[in-house]
Amino acid sequence: MNRRVAVALVIVAVVALAGLALAGDKAAPVTVEGKLMCAKCTLEEAGQEKCQSVVVAGDQKYYLIKNDVAAKDGHVCKGEKAVKVTGVVSEKDGRKWIEATEITEVKS
Repeated sequence: MNRRVAVALVIVAVVALAGLALAGDKAAPVTVEGKLMCAKCTLEEAGQEKCQSVVVAGDQKYYLIKNDVAAKDGHVCKGEKAVKVTGVVSEKDGRKWIEATEITEVKS
């Protein structure tokens, strides 16, 4: 009986530690500075049927995930604006996506 209790406790401990390890894998926020543009209207990307905000930083593009911050400060349909975007970057379908927590216009 004691052996079963010990094995059960070990299993519970392993599951708990695995959960903590996975919780620690959250991506850290980054700040990207570049030009905010529309992938459809300004960049005229092939296959882009709807307006999609994108930050072009050098040769890298970060597509903005639509959230409240992006809706408030993150769209330029025709043209561009210099911005600094802070958020968590992920990758999906071969594109880098950023979920913005802050978007600041950079004045030159």
